[in-house]
Amino acid sequence: MQGFVQGADRHQTTLLPECLDDWVDEGNSIRAVDVFVDALELRDLGFDGVDPAATGRPAYHPSPLLKLYIYGYLNRVQSSRRLEREAGRNLEVMWLTGRLAPDHKTIADFRKDNGAAIKKVCAQFVELCRRMGLLAKASVAIDGSKFKAVNSRDNNFTQGKIQRRQKQIEESVARYMSQLDTADRQTAAGEEPSETLLLTKTRLREKLAKLEEEVKRLAAIEKALLASPDKQISLTDPDCRSMATSGRGSGMVAYNVQSAVDTTNHLIVAHEVTNVGTDRSQLATMAQAAKAALRSDHLDVVADRGYFKGEELLACEQAGVAVTLPKPQTSGAKSAGRFGKPDFVYLAKDDVYRCPAGEKLAHHFTADEDGQKMRIYLTKACRTCPFKDQCTTSNERRIKRWEHEHVVEAAQTRLDQNPQAMRVRRETVEHPFATLKMRMGATHFLMKRLPNVATEMALNVLAYNLTRVMNIVGIKPLLVAIRA
Repeated sequence: MQGFVQGADRHQTTLLPECLDDWVDEGNSIRAVDVFVDALELRDLGFDGVDPAATGRPAYHPSPLLKLYIYGYLNRVQSSRRLEREAGRNLEVMWLTGRLAPDHKTIADFRKDNGAAIKKVCAQFVELCRRMGLLAKASVAIDGSKFKAVNSRDNNFTQGKIQRRQKQIEESVARYMSQLDTADRQTAAGEEPSETLLLTKTRLREKLAKLEEEVKRLAAIEKALLASPDKQISLTDPDCRSMATSGRGSGMVAYNVQSAVDTTNHLIVAHEVTNVGTDRSQLATMAQAAKAALRSDHLDVVADRGYFKGEELLACEQAGVAVTLPKPQTSGAKSAGRFGKPDFVYLAKDDVYRCPAGEKLAHHFTADEDGQKMRIYLTKACRTCPFKDQCTTSNERRIKRWEHEHVVEAAQTRLDQNPQAMRVRRETVEHPFATLKMRMGATHFLMKRLPNVATEMALNVLAYNLTRVMNIVGIKPLLVAIRA
């Protein structure tokens, strides 16, 4: 009769090979982590504790702690307490750290105290990818995504939220007062109220007292909120903000993570964590960071319409960055069924606009609007034009042209010449964001305050890029490249 596979005796004297290195094969990803960290100049990167103190207990060198964190983020073990447990039971971690087992406080403090250095490590790996030829094409897609902060929606306040909460309290107070009046009427004159009725009235008064305390708390929060620069307060993590998301009527208390992703291999070239909910002022900063990381004289960037801003496009052009993005349609005339600005053709040679009726609008004067110089074009022919009702409700139609409008038009021209650019953008930049969020879990960030959150993001990006490179070239070629 066929028997079962038998396990080993639990009281045996040996379980693993005599050498711990025999348990980690040559194709194990932790060998890449080990070699990469050993190749870094930790002192030059700014890590604390590279040189031992002259007195006191021996400290942990930053090298095994950095290896521990990179391993943790590679394997979705971001918590310092969970890393402490792994150091005592996980053979790969034992091999990686030399069987060191730091406590969770030491592990957590290392991440908290070395944020700037950890970001430089992330940048060092991007430089390694560039030297390996994985970033040969100077082309990136830029996008932002909201990542949840350690702050519930109930602990984030705006003026609108406070007003809604105050209205809810007023309605609750009115309801409880009505219930108290009803309870009073259930007892006849001279009659003692029942025990159940007394309990009900006591419970209602307790609820009213709690609501009164909540009113005082909201008043104090509102006072602090009005004194804040952006009229918003988060109680758990003061740096995070309530941000709108793509879902209608939805939003989350989060950070806005910007990333520039290589269009060929989907490696994250540059990233930044902000607490600004919109992307409109992020384009030039991210483009220049990506250009510096790629060490290229020219960079092609593709972004979505959320980044459209004339000043940002101008800054990109001046920095040698060619941006491709669509212009948002915000014309009030177009939405009202009249001709919009796109229906007017600019003739650069004559510096005039040609209207749908064939008339030419010439430059008449220049105005300053929100710090921008706008050239105003118009014609007197509008008053007798048969298309006037389809064009304007004023005496004449005026077309405004920004003094650097050619930069905006160049971006639109690039999109017209490459209509697949938006599809490339979506396929490029959505991939890393989805992978990062899946790895980070439902809560996304574990730490509070913007600098600490930025450190967490750097570790996540490093782990993503490391995984991506190992999938593209393999572990052994990566080891060769690091050693070289």
